[in-house]
Amino acid sequence: MTERIIIAGSGGQGVMLLGKVLAHAAMAEGKCVTWLPAYGPEVRGGTSHCMVTISDVEIGSPYINEADTLIILNNPSLKRFSGRLKDKGLLVLNSSLAEGFPDKRVQVSQFPFTDIAVKLGNIKVANMVALGCYLRQKQTVKIKKMLEVFRLMSTAGRNDILEVNKKALQEGAELVDG
Repeated sequence: MTERIIIAGSGGQGVMLLGKVLAHAAMAEGKCVTWLPAYGPEVRGGTSHCMVTISDVEIGSPYINEADTLIILNNPSLKRFSGRLKDKGLLVLNSSLAEGFPDKRVQVSQFPFTDIAVKLGNIKVANMVALGCYLRQKQTVKIKKMLEVFRLMSTAGRNDILEVNKKALQEGAELVDG
């Protein structure tokens, strides 16, 4: 099994954190992982992205030409990366900030991640809602393992952040369940 994921959004949407947490959880499950962040002027509000590859075998290159999954948090990112999704790939789309994707060759899973995050009380967890949605569909990493990684990576004494991220992840997973 090899899963190639491109995660994209605007600077400040937690794109890098989403990729890093996913990579750490996959490593914790004993999988081979690469995480390739793209830094630059994006951190000031432009399009930001990272690439994560998760595999049962060694990974030759961290760069992804054709993704199995795109996790897209805004419309500029959809326009920039939609051509990189392989046929029958999965597009996880934040419909709060991106328009629909009419390509019938791919599976589209679109939900209002930002709106859900606002209802949870923290707009910054839209990325974790998207991650929960992705994990429920692809099951690349167990959600239980993801929660363990949250706990390990969370700021000491900030249980409030841990709890809202946990809720966001669960909300995202439940979107898929209906």
